[in-house]
Amino acid sequence: MHRLRMMPRRDISLGNNPAYFQTIRIPGDGRCLFRSVVHGACLRTGKKSPSDTAQKELADELRSKVVDELIKRRADSEWFLEDDFDKYVRKMRQPHIWGGEPELLMSSHVLQMPITVYMMDEKSDNLRIIAEYGQEYGKEKPICVLYHGYGHYDALKDPHSPQSNRNKRR
Repeated sequence: MHRLRMMPRRDISLGNNPAYFQTIRIPGDGRCLFRSVVHGACLRTGKKSPSDTAQKELADELRSKVVDELIKRRADSEWFLEDDFDKYVRKMRQPHIWGGEPELLMSSHVLQMPITVYMMDEKSDNLRIIAEYGQEYGKEKPICVLYHGYGHYDALKDPHSPQSNRNKRR
């Protein structure tokens, strides 16, 4: 775990006090997007950080629900998939297949929570928001994930989350 300097979120003024997120390393096993999201959902709701085994199980459960949601919302989502829709959803049911933007969007609907995706801005060494999903579920305390630009996601823990001062299991 390390700390990253964060740019203030657009909807919150942090004044002169910089905020810091903790990066929670997520295994690169094809589930990293789903693991990051479920980890963030646990933190957002005040639950203890999930163990590796629980995180994996929750990630697989979320993946299944996300694919079901894609199918349910086919008319709204089919156009932005690069692959044939039926082939894409069959592939996404496999636990080792990487998720991306469609899965983040559907995750926000499944969990009914906002998700903010950050990426490191190499020029400023700050985090910058690259995408926000599920704004219709509120803008406060989104699930925060860090995209590394090469297909990997880690979870980000807001220092103001309910779990910030509790013991964490990694």
